[in-house]
Amino acid sequence: MIDTPTRRAVLGTGAFAAGSLFTIDASIAQAPLPATPACHDGDEATLRQTEGPFFKPSSPERTALLEEDMAGQPIELIGFVLSRACKPYAGALLDFWQADDKGRYDNSGFRLRGHQFSDAEGRYRLRTIVPGVYTGRTRHIHVKVQPRGGRVLTTQLYFPGEPKNRSDGLFRSELLMHTAKNAGWLAGRFDFVLE
Repeated sequence: MIDTPTRRAVLGTGAFAAGSLFTIDASIAQAPLPATPACHDGDEATLRQTEGPFFKPSSPERTALLEEDMAGQPIELIGFVLSRACKPYAGALLDFWQADDKGRYDNSGFRLRGHQFSDAEGRYRLRTIVPGVYTGRTRHIHVKVQPRGGRVLTTQLYFPGEPKNRSDGLFRSELLMHTAKNAGWLAGRFDFVLE
């Protein structure tokens, strides 16, 4: 069981719940990545961003957007869905969509689109690829997060160290994932803090 995260726990361990979250079911994301943002009572909610023109409702329920022979750098993104008081949201809906490695969205089907629900401790895990860049945009993954009966958070997640981060007018450093390489995969971490 994961203890409720607090500022003291984050500062004391240097890696928020790393011992429990990063070893579940032989996760690729084994590196001790810190929380994003580090949650403490009264923390600011995750920044909202535009949905953009490419959202499609009714995506399939799945935790892996990877398909056989799909080009691109694989990434496993993990984290928690938390309240501003650092309480985990069980059963929160997370709906992800993104471009392929060439910066193209599938607007006729559901390739690189899917939704899932956080587990009893508020955790989620997504296996996908690093999206490509396209005109005017840096690499990003779109997501909608909604606790049961709560308000929808629509936002985008960004990759650290990307040259186009500086020129993308939508980019916000508050939405950077923590990443690390592991066994040919990229491990990513982002914790959503909801109103």
